[in-house]
Amino acid sequence: MSTNMNHQHPISVSIIIVNYNGIDVLPDCLNSIETFIHTPNYEIILIDNASSDGSPELVAEKYPHIHLIRQSENRGFGAGNNAGAKVATGEFLFLLNSDTILISNILPHLIEVMHSHPEVGIIGPKLLNPDGSLQISVSPALGIKGEYQARQLHQFSQKASNLDLLEQKFQKMQEVDIVVGAAFFVRSSLFHALGGFDENFFMYFEESDLCQRAQNMVYKILYTPHVSLIHLKGYSIQKSANAMAVEYRRSQLYYYQKHRPLWEQFVLRLYLFSKFWGEFITTANPNCLKIIILLFNLKKAAV
Repeated sequence: MSTNMNHQHPISVSIIIVNYNGIDVLPDCLNSIETFIHTPNYEIILIDNASSDGSPELVAEKYPHIHLIRQSENRGFGAGNNAGAKVATGEFLFLLNSDTILISNILPHLIEVMHSHPEVGIIGPKLLNPDGSLQISVSPALGIKGEYQARQLHQFSQKASNLDLLEQKFQKMQEVDIVVGAAFFVRSSLFHALGGFDENFFMYFEESDLCQRAQNMVYKILYTPHVSLIHLKGYSIQKSANAMAVEYRRSQLYYYQKHRPLWEQFVLRLYLFSKFWGEFITTANPNCLKIIILLFNLKKAAV
């Protein structure tokens, strides 16, 4: 078994996976790590957010070398990763979604880039769809302008005829504002200096918030296309899409409170009110009403 139980040298990379009812995808993720990661001195830490599908039992039985931590409740993606980081001993943390599949040993490249660029704090590798096509894995800095640009980029990527242009745009290593949290390589020292993820984000925007705070500490965020992995995308939210739609807006509002000027907060609230009030009038969707209530009830963000 290719794993990391060699304690003769310090652990270099702690791979942290947060799992919630991921039994359909988790084995493929774990098997891909064991197949491709031959870098010595790594560890795998799996945080289970109170799954009820048998996935933690599967890990305990089939993957006894993995450090399994069972949470008594699902406190979200950020809190799960924070729990993993507290026991991690690696110089670097590699935060992986349970719906990712490695296709190569990507750690040596990520480690080398970190060692040769001390100004870099976070790296995101290239994400691929299951068919091997490019998946957008970066974002401009979030705000009214940035979210518009991100939406345009995603809409552009939906057309197969545009994929070649996107491949050209993302074929070079480049500094970016945000890398997607599905595969997130970060210096352990920086992660702890930032206090980890803000646990007020249950899901969505937590990696954007961490990237922004890292940049506030003058660290750079890099995207590298020289290593890649498959991301199934959206698996974790498919089973509770309606609830997650409300959570997305709650996190968005909280992010704007933390990082954006008052005028942008006002514009966002005005936009969301007009959008969801109109939708509520025509569809009576209760989630629209929940979002409208959020616009008036959200507490001031912690700094």
